[in-house]
Amino acid sequence: MKTSHKYSLAIGLALTSATLAYALAMENPEPVEAEVPAVVQPALTVATATLQAASFPVRVSANGNLMAWQEASIGAEANNLRLNEVKVNVGDKVRRGQVLASFAAATVDAELAQSRATVTEAEVALSEAAANAERGRMLQETGALAGQQIQQYAFAERTARARLDAAKAAEKTQQLRLAQTRILAPDDGVISARTATVGAVVPAGQELFRLIRGGRLEWRAEVAAADLAKLKPGQIVWVTPTGGDPIEGRLRVLAPVTDIQTRNGLAYVDLPANETARAGMFARGEFQLGNTEVMSLPQRAVQIREGFSYVMRVGPDSRVIQTKVISGRRSGDRIEILAGLEANHRVVVSGAAFIGQGDLVRVNEEGKTERAIELSTTGHRAAQ
Repeated sequence: MKTSHKYSLAIGLALTSATLAYALAMENPEPVEAEVPAVVQPALTVATATLQAASFPVRVSANGNLMAWQEASIGAEANNLRLNEVKVNVGDKVRRGQVLASFAAATVDAELAQSRATVTEAEVALSEAAANAERGRMLQETGALAGQQIQQYAFAERTARARLDAAKAAEKTQQLRLAQTRILAPDDGVISARTATVGAVVPAGQELFRLIRGGRLEWRAEVAAADLAKLKPGQIVWVTPTGGDPIEGRLRVLAPVTDIQTRNGLAYVDLPANETARAGMFARGEFQLGNTEVMSLPQRAVQIREGFSYVMRVGPDSRVIQTKVISGRRSGDRIEILAGLEANHRVVVSGAAFIGQGDLVRVNEEGKTERAIELSTTGHRAAQ
């Protein structure tokens, strides 16, 4: 009994202590700290721009080939002569009258000497015939010679004169043949092709060289029929050969007909001398038609995604709104905006590629330099 009583007394004391501790805790509660909302930091410091009016050139684009303005074919005029020397090669610049090649002239020299001897012989025969005819005319009135004899002397004189003329003509022919043994450049220009080979016996008319006259090239642009009416001779054209720099040319003439298959017409554009342009090269070009006023943004502000143009517009709460726009022509570092933006909309220019829909941004303060914007963009990129 005594042990049970002690056990009950211990339990009672424990319950009393617990009750007392709970009461004291309720009378002096410990303070609880209030939760502080987290501060959202801007994702990036950006520069913004709004639509601005700009003067954009109006252009017509076309493709075509670079060709020689005029190409001269230089061939052999003398027949069956051996080519003795070739003095030029493809790419050489030549002057009018310059010797390009020469044929062996020994045969022609011999024939020319024979023709000159024939001329001398004919001159002697004519002198004799002329003296006889003069003598007959002097004796005609005296009757010392028969009229038939006098007439024969006159006929002989005329025959001798004709033979002399024929001999002189033959001599001139041989002189021309001798001149033809030297192939001369018909104009200033550049040798574009050569088939002349030393030692070959060349027939008359065979082509030996081709010459780009004046070294001039032209661009033969294929222009859509709908654009032909916009073009006029004298307009400036910027032509860019494959792998080369743009060349300023001028439209010379438009072809009077269009191709019935492609419905394109040829535009002939004169080009200045250029070291990189070559005949036969493909080139793209633009015809400058004038200027128009458009609304534009810096090209850096426009992002191309899945074939569409987007800008990152900054809303009133400094959060980014991805906005689809319709873009047009490009000129320099600006791009034409046809639809999708209002004049007062602010668009992210610097750092547009590093932010997305709903991001909070800090707009660059007025007066901050572009260098500072770039540094901010670089720091954000490093943090990522």
